[in-house]
Amino acid sequence: MSQAPAIPSATRRRHDREIVALAVPAFGALVAEPLFVMADSAIVGHLGTAQLAGLGVASALLMTAVSVFVFLAYATTAAVSRRVGAGDLRAAIRQGMDGIWLALLLGTAVVIVVLPLAPGLVSLFGTSPTAAPFATTYLRVSALGIPAMLAVLAATGVLRGLQDTRTPLYVAVAGFVANAGLNAVFVYGAGLGIAGSAWGTVIAQWGMATVYLTVVVRGARAHGASLRPDATGIRASARAGVPLLVRTLSLRAILMIATAVAAGLGDADIAAHQIVLSLWSLLAFALDAIAIAGQAIIGRYLGAGDSRGAREACRRMVQWGVATGVVLGLLVVAARPLFLPLFTSDSLVRDNALPALLMVALSQPVCGIVFVLDGVLMGAGDGPYLAWAMVATLAVFTPVALLVPTLGGGLTALWAAMTLMMTVRMLTLWLRARSGRWIVTGATR
Repeated sequence: MSQAPAIPSATRRRHDREIVALAVPAFGALVAEPLFVMADSAIVGHLGTAQLAGLGVASALLMTAVSVFVFLAYATTAAVSRRVGAGDLRAAIRQGMDGIWLALLLGTAVVIVVLPLAPGLVSLFGTSPTAAPFATTYLRVSALGIPAMLAVLAATGVLRGLQDTRTPLYVAVAGFVANAGLNAVFVYGAGLGIAGSAWGTVIAQWGMATVYLTVVVRGARAHGASLRPDATGIRASARAGVPLLVRTLSLRAILMIATAVAAGLGDADIAAHQIVLSLWSLLAFALDAIAIAGQAIIGRYLGAGDSRGAREACRRMVQWGVATGVVLGLLVVAARPLFLPLFTSDSLVRDNALPALLMVALSQPVCGIVFVLDGVLMGAGDGPYLAWAMVATLAVFTPVALLVPTLGGGLTALWAAMTLMMTVRMLTLWLRARSGRWIVTGATR
């Protein structure tokens, strides 16, 4: 990519407009998602400590289950945008329907597993006897919303593939407002306690899914696409999702290993780690928004057979990723004195978090490249390479992270290992982008 001719200014401006039009609403939708948990926590927290602890355990289980299936959004975006680029909107929406049917099937399977195993899953977290009943109740009720949550992921992928990130933003904001209102009514007005919070979330999730399905069904009818489940198409969606599932599980393993190492360093270190990780995750939303734009734009160019346009868009988005990373890094450095007091008054926790935050700031330009190229390769449907690259990154990170307690350096050394992990990801993704092997044109890869 570095040896390619400079992108003409008119082309840069066109790419910039596309990136902004897709990334800004995508960022808003991404930020709205964790607000669901925050609203639940704010309302349930007034019921008591045991209820809030139960909510924390159940929410962690639910979010883990849903995040594992995020490939439903990624794979669907890539497949739909390719067909949009090829000018076949009927096939694009048909592909999207296959992804939605797969989401509903997977969601139903998860519910069947979770309902009887809820008490055992809660106990795996070492939940206290006082909090366990509340966690079990919340998990069982909320599990009924998992099919809707997965359908929302797939339908979001459909709309992103159709180059529409505004509708997901509107739905996410409306879903947050409905969730907060229903929680308040059911918890306090109806006196249902933590079960009321769960029911409010379930209703909000199914409401969001209904809106998405209405939009997709309307588009299917307008273009003559079938709404019936197609076994061949569902299997194709599942095959496309398997490599991305491996990628996601490898990334989750990295985060779990980092948390386990931090916990072994002591209470002050794990507390500081959670603060740093929360900021790192928040920064990831801004970078992920550019990646989402990359998925939609790259898929469309490749579907249209425009390999040059795909390369130029990739280069421009990398420039956006680096610039955004630099800005975010500077903001982290400048905001440290204001950020840390929001989370803790413990001076030891602050002292441990401070240098770790500097590592996060330094790594942001690298993270910008990683997120963008991740999105580009997803948009190209290059899932098998992404899976291999993430497994290789996990293999490098694991021994380095596990050596942190032995070699010393505390939390700062752990976040240096996290920076190494992102650097390895950057190298593997950059080599792939440079090779051009991800560029496969046509309506299907």
